Amino acid sequence: MRKLCVFLFSWLMLLQGTSADMKEKGVDVCIYGATSAGVIAAYTAKIQGKSVLLIEPTARIGGLSAGGLGDTDIGKVDIIQGFSLGFYQRVGRKYGKDEPAFKFEPSVALAVYNDFLSEAGVEPLMPYRLRSVKKKGNVINSIVVEKSADTKERVRISAKVFIDCSYEGDLMAKSGVSYTVGRESNAQYGEIYDGVQMLDKHQFPDGIDPYKVKGDPKSGLLYGILKRNMGKRGDADKCVQAYNYRITLTNDPSNMLPITKPENYDPTRYELLLRWKELAPWNSIRDCFGWNLMPNNKTDINNRGAFSTDMIGENWDYPEASYKKRDKIRKAHLDYTLGLLYFVGHDERVPDSIRNSMLEWGLPKDEYQETAHFTSQMYIREARRMIGRYVMTENNCLGRTDVDDYVGWAAYNMDSHNCGRYVVDGMVKNEGDVQIGCPKPYNVSYRSITPVEAEASNLLVPVCLSASHIAYGSIRMEPVFMVLGESAAIAACLAIDNHQNCVQKVSSTDVMQKFYALKP
Repeated sequence: MRKLCVFLFSWLMLLQGTSADMKEKGVDVCIYGATSAGVIAAYTAKIQGKSVLLIEPTARIGGLSAGGLGDTDIGKVDIIQGFSLGFYQRVGRKYGKDEPAFKFEPSVALAVYNDFLSEAGVEPLMPYRLRSVKKKGNVINSIVVEKSADTKERVRISAKVFIDCSYEGDLMAKSGVSYTVGRESNAQYGEIYDGVQMLDKHQFPDGIDPYKVKGDPKSGLLYGILKRNMGKRGDADKCVQAYNYRITLTNDPSNMLPITKPENYDPTRYELLLRWKELAPWNSIRDCFGWNLMPNNKTDINNRGAFSTDMIGENWDYPEASYKKRDKIRKAHLDYTLGLLYFVGHDERVPDSIRNSMLEWGLPKDEYQETAHFTSQMYIREARRMIGRYVMTENNCLGRTDVDDYVGWAAYNMDSHNCGRYVVDGMVKNEGDVQIGCPKPYNVSYRSITPVEAEASNLLVPVCLSASHIAYGSIRMEPVFMVLGESAAIAACLAIDNHQNCVQKVSSTDVMQKFYALKP
């Protein structure tokens, strides 16, 4: 009988996925995603005396700020406060300055984030990704994470309050919180710049033929042009603004590795670049790259123009995709990006002067050693967006509507990159790019980072917050994410101390009083 019981117990454990080996952790505050917001949230909660667990699915913390986005998108510098300002002050000190630095190398940003965590005594759990969420009613009791490279290694984490600081909003989604992907219609929130938009920025000039054989539709469309028809201006759809990689290169010969032909290289992917340059001849490599110079002979290269580093239309499935499919999408973007750099430097149809300029640059030996000297952080400009207690819209951005329950500020343009590339009147056209300025800084509502209480009472979402597509394009900047990460952590601590872990009962006034008291 004893042997039978042992056998049955072992068999039951096997059926449960070796749950007997699952590790258990319990903390006050659990933060998913060691992005810029996640690191600051962890630091903030820990220095307030709370036990904290910071979980990161990849092998690198810091998100985009440590992943190539060194040319900081600010809008108005006054909105950068708290530990967000502290981050840029610390970066400045790394360069021997007594003032904030908003242009920096990835390795410097990474060092600063590591300093934050080391000082607070926070050791991130990485690389671990979310597997499941357990709730009772509207309360998240625990989550299970699995090691990204070995899914048999799992940890169950219980916490009083959870904060989703991921760019994808995976914890939010698995917690049953309402969200959306794509673009709302203008009619939904009384907006002008949401939904389908074909404007003149980062746009092809008239007259570029879309077909493999010019003038012959039967030859098929060039790579990157969608077969579907473009929607009607202002209408809703599920299209997602393009992703890319922010590229760190160097022209220091002692620190430079050549850009070699990548896997899956296909020069036909860049035919549209040649067609564009037939009508708008090359002046420099900056024609199709946002070539921003960083300290120590490095770059932060971004998308620019009609055809560039944005892989338009290839990311629509990413927000809701499985981990495996997301890996494929990231790999496709990586191959495309390295292929574009190689193409501009080596294809004989590119003018000699442009190719020679490109060949002056290469991958930096002292950056991203763990990933062949190229960032692993794709620029996820937008993925899921929560539908919370308050939805930020362009009316907030343009000053038509204000909120008094603020826990942060934004000021950058309403900035959406292109979402699709179509044949319009027999020509190639990009669709989705919107760049509309905001007249002044505006408040970000506490209700926009908290779900409806009936859906989740102990969750905060400062990154995939509640905003329309076009408003999110203004809010989604790294300095803002760090401010909101700090505010979310303060709110979590207040909820634990005073409100039975219910974040909706926390007062934004109390959050900001504490925010100003915590000096960077």
